[in-house]
Amino acid sequence: MSTSSATSFAVLALLCLLLPCHAKLSTKFYAKSCPNVAAIVRSMMAHAVAKEPRMGASIIRLFFHDCFVNGCDASILLDDTKTFTGEKNAGANVNSVRGYEVIDAIKVQVEAACKGTVSCADIVALASRDAVNLLGGPTWNVHLGRKDSRTASQSAANANLPGPGSSATSLVSAFAAKGLSPRDMTALSGAHTVGRARCVFFRGRIYTEPNINTTFAAARRRTCPQGGGDGNLAPFDDQTPDAFDNAYYRNLVAQRGLLHSDQELFNGGPQDALVRKYSGNAGMFATDFAKAMVKMGGLAPAAGTPTEIRLNCRKVN
Repeated sequence: MSTSSATSFAVLALLCLLLPCHAKLSTKFYAKSCPNVAAIVRSMMAHAVAKEPRMGASIIRLFFHDCFVNGCDASILLDDTKTFTGEKNAGANVNSVRGYEVIDAIKVQVEAACKGTVSCADIVALASRDAVNLLGGPTWNVHLGRKDSRTASQSAANANLPGPGSSATSLVSAFAAKGLSPRDMTALSGAHTVGRARCVFFRGRIYTEPNINTTFAAARRRTCPQGGGDGNLAPFDDQTPDAFDNAYYRNLVAQRGLLHSDQELFNGGPQDALVRKYSGNAGMFATDFAKAMVKMGGLAPAAGTPTEIRLNCRKVN
């Protein structure tokens, strides 16, 4: 490398630390620099989901919890250190978000093919698309070119991530704050057609709420006692728990939503009509979900956020 080239590279690297340095996202971003990245991610995700179907849901959730906190910047992947507090131990993430080791394994393979080229944030975006599709859901073209944040914020994670007790109004507001419409919110909530939730997050619903199917509540109570068993798991959708379909919405219409925040989407409010449409039209849901995932995936860190391409997703370079 010539002296002038080295200087230009150093200046660019410095600018990426000081400025957002986010080029416009593109589906062809790695066409020349890492043409096989999508195939690598797909292969690794296929292995992970075949080994444990629930992992697909976990990766989808990981993407959501990353993007909703200061944009899709892989900040959620940063480990805490003695001098740094990240997002992994935020209330909505601790003992809940999982799949970090899957992203680590994918990153190793991607680095072996294209060192220092593909961001962890883009790997998570690709992995979440593949997770949906591998579980039987839609696919879409992922826009790429994200950078990895050199910072994270546990307080922002605590403030920005909707909780299981959220009302429909607070859900609409939380998504609107990210530029996502009520329709986007209702479609993205359909990710709960796969995955599991801990007893501690739905105990209040199955024991105290009136708008719940009694047979469903009784079934959930068998593994979620009023005292103890906080970590006991139940599927969001007990009809097809590992299939990405529109059964989540059929469950809501039948008052079989697992979380309070789930059933809020069909509880005499403005989202009822759309929930009914999705419950009877799987194609409409799949199309809207894919569009909303692309839209959410475009959430970027604020201007001035220091960024880079991490070599290890768990720590800054």
